[in-house]
Amino acid sequence: MSKRAVILAGGKGTRLKPYTISLPKPLVPVGDMPILEIIIRKLTNSGFDHITITVNHMADIIRAFCGDGSKWGTFIDYSLEDKPLSTMGPLKLIADLPENFLVMNGDVLTDLDLTAFYDNHVQAQNIFTVSAYSRTQKVDYGVLEIGKDGKLVNFVEKPTNQYNVSMGVYMANNKILNYIPDNQLYGFDHLMLDLIKFNEPASVKVHNGYWLDIGRPDDYEKACNDFEENKIKI
Repeated sequence: MSKRAVILAGGKGTRLKPYTISLPKPLVPVGDMPILEIIIRKLTNSGFDHITITVNHMADIIRAFCGDGSKWGTFIDYSLEDKPLSTMGPLKLIADLPENFLVMNGDVLTDLDLTAFYDNHVQAQNIFTVSAYSRTQKVDYGVLEIGKDGKLVNFVEKPTNQYNVSMGVYMANNKILNYIPDNQLYGFDHLMLDLIKFNEPASVKVHNGYWLDIGRPDDYEKACNDFEENKIKI
C-alpha cells in the first residue's frame, strides 16, 4: 500500500538565526547531513513512497537539494505557498492527498516509530492523531500563592511542571480539509480547537523516546552533539 507524507518546510526559521541567514532551516546541517535529509531518510525507511514538501521561504534551494527524491528511493513533489499559511493551511493546496497521510514539521528529529504511528491511526479510524512528548519545565523562582485577601497561602521554591506538548508529527484523515479555509493562515492550534468545537477531537499518542524540535540555537547545538553521540537514529 502506498504511504504518503507531507513535510512542512515553508517557514523562515527566524528563531534559529544566524544559522538560517543563508540557508532555509530544514537544510541546516546536523552532523554530516541536513535536517531535511534525516527526515526524508527516516520516512523512506518507514515505507513512505510519496513525500510532498510544502515550500515558501528559499523554496528553490530546497527543490534543488531534494530534487525528485530518487536519490533516496522515494518520490518527492512540492506544494508552493505564495504567502505564509502557517502549519495546517498549506494542506489545502495539495489536491491529491489520500484518505490518511502523515504530516511532519521540517525541523523535528525523533525516533518515533512512524510505521506503527501510521498503522495505529488508520486502524483506530481517527480524524487526527497527535504525537506528544512529556516535558518538564523548571521555574527558576520561588512561587507565591496568594489568597483573595492578598495574604500568602503557600510558597513553593523553584517548582517543576509537567506538560504534554505536540511533537510536530501528526497523522491526518482527509476529513480535516473540510475545516481548513482556502488561502488563509490556519495553524495547528486552530485545527485542534475546531475539532474539539465540532466534537471530533484529535487522539494523542505520548512518545517516550527521543524528540528534539530544532527551533533555537541551543536546540540546534544539542542536535549536533546528539548526532555525533549516535543518539539520533535514522
